[in-house]
Amino acid sequence: MSVHFEIPRLRTLARHALHNVVEGTLIPLGLFLVMLHFLGLWGAMVVGLGWSYAAVLRRLLTGRRVPGIMILGAVTLTARVALAFATGSSFVYFLQPTLGTALVATAFLLSVPLGRPLAQRLAADFCPIPPHVMANTHVRRFFLQISLLWAITGFLNASVALWLQFSQSVGTFVVAKSVISPSLTVTAIAISVFWFKRSMTRHGVLAAHAIPARVGVSA
Repeated sequence: MSVHFEIPRLRTLARHALHNVVEGTLIPLGLFLVMLHFLGLWGAMVVGLGWSYAAVLRRLLTGRRVPGIMILGAVTLTARVALAFATGSSFVYFLQPTLGTALVATAFLLSVPLGRPLAQRLAADFCPIPPHVMANTHVRRFFLQISLLWAITGFLNASVALWLQFSQSVGTFVVAKSVISPSLTVTAIAISVFWFKRSMTRHGVLAAHAIPARVGVSA
């Protein structure tokens, strides 16, 4: 049995992820900078945590799917704020996501030899790929390879963030990291989509010329 799947265009993927980016990155950044000015660093931390929980709660109350990346963000932010207040160190608050990024990159790297590519588990947050396509041998091999790309991206991201934290002010660090980190992520996503389309078209998983996005299975 051959499996055919047509991946949406980059514009469609961008629309699919735009709301998550605005809700999970742009609004929290704006809130943090405003609260940093009016309430100080500790107040900005609390407001940011409150927004994270409000975003998850709003989706639960409206019956909408809560993206895995949003849940992960809420959990990690809770740990960051708790540890920062416990130690009384704002440095620890900003250092934690950098260490977290390095740990996630390590998880991507370790998932490859284990044969359970982390990239495949997270792909549904950015591109709605049907389960039967995910189970295809060529698709699984692709996600093993792409997990290595995300591991490299994560380590690069963590390195840049660490340098910014030691060399820049809090405001500059927050803004620069909020620009550089998403830029690296978007670049990795674009490479992943391009790589996926070329690889899967070559193996007959993707239709070579498709106008609407649809899925079909032919024997």
